[in-house]
Amino acid sequence: MQSYAYIMTNKWHTVLYVGCTNNLMRRISEHKHHKYKGSFTDKYNCEYCIYYEEYNTYREAIKRENKIKNMSRAEKEQLISNKNPDWQEVATEYGFIHTRKSFVDEVASVLKSLQTKESPLQQRCGMEDANHANE
Repeated sequence: MQSYAYIMTNKWHTVLYVGCTNNLMRRISEHKHHKYKGSFTDKYNCEYCIYYEEYNTYREAIKRENKIKNMSRAEKEQLISNKNPDWQEVATEYGFIHTRKSFVDEVASVLKSLQTKESPLQQRCGMEDANHANE
C-alpha cells in the first residue's frame, strides 16, 4: 500500500508539522479544513504541504516520519529546501503539483543542462573537444 511521510506548514512558514498517511490528498484536506479541532495543525494553521516522500508500505512511512520528527528545525529546513527551494505547496487535496515553472523556463533549464554536459563521444574518448577524436 502506497504511503507518505509529509511536512505541512502555515502561510508564514513559522511552524512545521510532520506526519504520515496512506492517503496524502485526504489527509491534506483534513488539515486544510481543520477537521480535528484543537489539534496542532488546527491551532497553528498548518494548511500547506511543502514536502512529501512516497513509500511502498505504511511501516516505512512511519519510520521516516519518526526520523524527520527527530531532526532539528535547521535539518528539516534543509530537507525541504533541497527538494523545494521556494517552499511552494507541492500537493493539495486535489492532487500533486508537479511544476511551477513556465514552459519557457523549463526549456531554458533543459538547454542549459545540455550545454554543460559532455557529449557521448567526449565521455567515451575522455577528450575535452570531440573535434579532436580523429587525431
